Amino acid sequence: MLNRDDIAARIPHQGDMCLLARIASWDGESIHATATSHRDPANPLRAHGRLGAATGIEYAAQAMAMHGALLADAGGHAERPRAGYLTSVRGVELHAARLDDLADDLEIRAERLSGDDNHVLYAFSVTAGASLLLSGRAAVVLDSAALPSS
Repeated sequence: MLNRDDIAARIPHQGDMCLLARIASWDGESIHATATSHRDPANPLRAHGRLGAATGIEYAAQAMAMHGALLADAGGHAERPRAGYLTSVRGVELHAARLDDLADDLEIRAERLSGDDNHVLYAFSVTAGASLLLSGRAAVVLDSAALPSS
């Protein structure tokens, strides 16, 4: 299991923007992370005194970034946290209005559906307790510096 410091050392998200608390498990195709920051009144994604459920996409994106970093570590390619980005999200279904009123930790799962070393399609879900909060698919670029310049 990896903790928040281990996560912050591998992804570009720092300080309060590093939303994940732990990596519970991972393998070549998937990652399972947990988070408690949704209950923090200082969460930087809060707006108008609340943390909307759509912010769960950022939690999932950080899990995907961590998955890419762990795969790079395993392949001996880790030098620095890589800056990537979401290129699209599809089929997102929100099953809750907000995240900040949940007592349970968030459970974030992402599964690699297809891709190569830098372009990946993931399916993701965010749950709390037995409740599915959101799910969808995301296309990501894991390392924007590796893209050809135009």
